[in-house]
Amino acid sequence: MKNFLCALTFLLISGFATNTAQTTSAETTKAFVGAQILTEAGKPALKNGVLLVRGGKVIAVGPTTSVRVPAEAEIINLADKYIIPGLISAHVHVSDVQGLRPPAYTEENALRQLGVFARYGITTVWSLGGEKEPAFRLRDAQNTAALERTRLYLAGDVITGKTPEEARQMVAKVAATKPDVIKIRVDDNLGTSAKMTPEVYRAVIAAAHRLGLRVAAHIFYLEDAKELLRAGADVIAHSVRDKEIDAEFIALMKKRNIPYCPTLTREISTFIYETTPAFFADPFFLREADRDVVAQLQEPQRQAALQKSATAQGYKAALPTAKRNLKKAADAGLLIALGTDAGPFANRFQGYFEHLEMEMMAEAGMTPAQILRSATTDAARTMKVSGIGALTKNAWADFVVLSQDPTKNIRHTRSIASVWIAGNKIKGSEPSPAQDRR
Repeated sequence: MKNFLCALTFLLISGFATNTAQTTSAETTKAFVGAQILTEAGKPALKNGVLLVRGGKVIAVGPTTSVRVPAEAEIINLADKYIIPGLISAHVHVSDVQGLRPPAYTEENALRQLGVFARYGITTVWSLGGEKEPAFRLRDAQNTAALERTRLYLAGDVITGKTPEEARQMVAKVAATKPDVIKIRVDDNLGTSAKMTPEVYRAVIAAAHRLGLRVAAHIFYLEDAKELLRAGADVIAHSVRDKEIDAEFIALMKKRNIPYCPTLTREISTFIYETTPAFFADPFFLREADRDVVAQLQEPQRQAALQKSATAQGYKAALPTAKRNLKKAADAGLLIALGTDAGPFANRFQGYFEHLEMEMMAEAGMTPAQILRSATTDAARTMKVSGIGALTKNAWADFVVLSQDPTKNIRHTRSIASVWIAGNKIKGSEPSPAQDRR
């Protein structure tokens, strides 16, 4: 009996200590001081700002002259650093790859890939197809102050019905899983496959809307994009790549403020491995890249095949059109959301491709301010998710600490000093010694 009471006392004390530690961690106020803080893309940064975090959320942010730091707060000194809201990628796939191994739609694989995104400063992703029940469970469990990985929102299975009735049945089945959006593909893959017909995608859109769900459309051709917009599609999930967008397309997009997600790196992935790309020597890439995948992509026979591939060369030829269209879309004031389509294949490197996408957006003519907005507030607007994309009171404390100012050069988003999600520091997000020497 004495041993039993001792054991019981030990368990009670241990449980109390554990619960106390968890409660204390959640209730501790963290004060991030000394950095320049970009609370929202497009607004002036706060010089020598203060960011207060408690319970996973922002409780105050402002200049030192207006934000009082509580005496009991944990102080994190970030002098000479830059804080930006956590980056958001509004078109990815999370669980489809695990290196050269077959897909594994498991919680373990999803968590591993979400960890990669997190360490690259991509604190929220929108997975547009391919996720299964484990990913849905992760989404449903993420609104917590204990979160230490990237947030996930998702579409579930892509609708592939061949007839209107098949499509409606599939929409109902997918809707029952409670996705955040419905995804369709309207594309013939450069003439190599059958395209979803207008009568089918109109049925999908109508059925989804009746259930209160939006529809994101994979497209390639301008005329398909226009017809989808007329039919009520809610997100254009790739660039128009066959010809330059025109005034009619822009008007259709503006009429309902439809998001445009360019995914320039999707095109890059189809042909860039015809030779060894320069980024294969980049320490920022190599910190997370699967070495087996990198080795495979450098096999001479594989590179030679891509050089001769009509599909690869077709997408290569389409990329300049995609870039011109992005510039026209930005100049027209369309709602542009960062997205990469990273993840369905191992050669679309999650996390790194988001930074490469931002660099390509700059090459297309967008300013750092426009790009940062596309990767934060406008991506959040695209997804219709509140509490992310800006560092305002009551928002989730998801942010990236940088060593260089990204408003001067978008490549400075790579100068990651640390990443924080729900006010928790992401392990492994600090730069490697090789990156420190760059």
